[in-house]
Amino acid sequence: MGLLLLLTSALLSSYFHPGSVVKAQRVVILKDISLSMEPSHVVSRNTNVTLRCRANVVSVEKALSREYTIYKDGNAIYNKTSSTSEDLLYHLSEVRVSDNGKYSCRISAEGQQATSSAKKLEVTGLSKPVLHVNERVVAEGKEITATCTAHGERGSIFFYFYENATEIEERQVNSNQIEVKLRLSSVGTHRIHCAYAVFVRPDSFKSEESNAVSVTVEELHIAPVLEIFPHSKIYEGDELFVSCSVKGPPPTDKMHLYLSRGNQLLDRGNTTVSHRGIALAKDIGDFECRLEIGSVVKNDQGTISVTELFSVPTLTVSPAEVFQREDITLTCKSESSASERLGQEGLTYALEPPRSQLVPKGIGIFSGKSPSNDFNYTCVARAKNIVKHSEVLTVRPKVPVTTPKISVVGRAVLGRRFTILCQSDIGSLPINYTLLKGYDQLNTEAVTQPFQQALFTVSVDRPDEISKFTCRAKNSHREALLSTRLNATVIEPLSHPILTVIPGLSEISEEDNLHLICGVRGTPPVTFKWYRVGTELPLSTTTSDKNNTHYQVHGLSKEHSGVYYCEARNHANNVVRSEHVTIEVRLDRAAVSVWSKRPSEDVNDVESSVASNEPDVEYTEVVHPRPVDPERAPLKIGTDTVYSELQNSPDGAADHHDYDSVQYPDLNGEQPEVNNYLLEVNNHQDLPVPVD
Repeated sequence: MGLLLLLTSALLSSYFHPGSVVKAQRVVILKDISLSMEPSHVVSRNTNVTLRCRANVVSVEKALSREYTIYKDGNAIYNKTSSTSEDLLYHLSEVRVSDNGKYSCRISAEGQQATSSAKKLEVTGLSKPVLHVNERVVAEGKEITATCTAHGERGSIFFYFYENATEIEERQVNSNQIEVKLRLSSVGTHRIHCAYAVFVRPDSFKSEESNAVSVTVEELHIAPVLEIFPHSKIYEGDELFVSCSVKGPPPTDKMHLYLSRGNQLLDRGNTTVSHRGIALAKDIGDFECRLEIGSVVKNDQGTISVTELFSVPTLTVSPAEVFQREDITLTCKSESSASERLGQEGLTYALEPPRSQLVPKGIGIFSGKSPSNDFNYTCVARAKNIVKHSEVLTVRPKVPVTTPKISVVGRAVLGRRFTILCQSDIGSLPINYTLLKGYDQLNTEAVTQPFQQALFTVSVDRPDEISKFTCRAKNSHREALLSTRLNATVIEPLSHPILTVIPGLSEISEEDNLHLICGVRGTPPVTFKWYRVGTELPLSTTTSDKNNTHYQVHGLSKEHSGVYYCEARNHANNVVRSEHVTIEVRLDRAAVSVWSKRPSEDVNDVESSVASNEPDVEYTEVVHPRPVDPERAPLKIGTDTVYSELQNSPDGAADHHDYDSVQYPDLNGEQPEVNNYLLEVNNHQDLPVPVD
């Protein structure tokens, strides 16, 4: 690769033009620098390799000082300064795999530098490793010294040692030999060999295996001995003795003994260790006597089986359902026992903690009254200093259910489905509620969660059916408790609306007072509204605790002529409308009979009204006689009084009309009960407050 470096045009100009003066600053041109490898870039180990660095330098001075640097994998490994134009030679004697890498050459002169392209040297072949051991026969637990040598190799070397083809040691060094201590795994003959690998970043080169050496490991004639007393059947409470000792000639190295059961260390020492105690059922398992001499480990194991004097007791309660302040019995019992060993002492039971409410009634039997709160009991069984506890028994006394209360949720409307709630104030869950109608059981609801309610959906066709409903509550073995009969008002939907006009239609004159009487069949309270056809808003709205009421217009004029009707609504939420009545205000009066037609069906029902069995059309005669004595008794409208003085004469003198009393039957005079229910509280905001 050639590189041309020109310092300044002024210097070159002064150099090439005749008569110019050459100044102190030198002009240097570096070009065509290269690196070559001789005899080749791929050689076998032990070959002498020469690196040749060649550069073409252009300069005024023939003996220009120049500096050469040889790099391997980017690291400088050789440096030389020369004043000749000869090639730089760098010799690698008897190359090894560790000489593998990329080489390059750099030249510097008068502050100018040039570098050749990198060239890779590849060396093949590794020497075979040689293994030596210091002993061919060793005692069990003894170490041997093994030496592995990679003759003639250089660099970072990994050595590997193998026992019967299994790698047992690995070391890294910067030399071609390593010495390690090896402890062989077991008694017998083992074949040992080694190998190595030379690491040349980023590669590694693995050698072949070394020679194999056989090493024999001889067993130590020493062993641990485990003894357990008694030898025959062991019962809970028996005295137990376990010893751990050594059999054979004492070793030259220090030895250690360990006696353990499972994960529990019982004793430790140098010659003999032991354990003494009372046999328990939990002692079932393996004992181990362990001997350690250096790295040698020997053990002896033994298993014992301890027969229980008695089994862990169980504690039970009866009855299964415990209620506050009721009789209960706790029974403590061991299912099995060794009667041949218990003797006269026998087996005793006790409760922990002791309770004054429960007293012993026999062996392991305790009776008394259940407390009001939850309680925990444990049964303790004892015999021959052996104590065993049962699992904790938790008893949660239940609260008996109280007499249930029955009520209607919302409103009960005749002919429609409504909801009945059955609920007890106190009682532990679960509680079963049963709804009855008379002696017939309709349905049962199980309440198992807090805030859950027993709700039943029913309907009635007659108001007196409501009192036939009762409900039962039960949460124990006791007899179910019965509620009182359901006491609630059944709302009859409205029907048969009638609008009556006083005075009669033929007698309505100017300056008269007009009474529009609206009556219906159904359960009060009732909201009445009077309308005039052509007007969107009602003329008047009144809520009454009776089935009829009236709307009065004072001082009639011709403008009051028109078509009128009334609407009614109660808590059944159905709306009924009367027939239209045409009113014409005249100047004269005459006594006539007025017939009002009862409509055959309701208008704008929100829900269907109760159907009537009466004929579709019914007429009521209202007689309006001529004026008589103004002192006559006032007119009765239902239970309200409308006084006979209904109109004044135009000239200011009192003009009196006297009418016969018109009685409207109280079709359903019962006052509805307004109850507050658990699920729905209805303040009847859809109906105005009754007015006089």
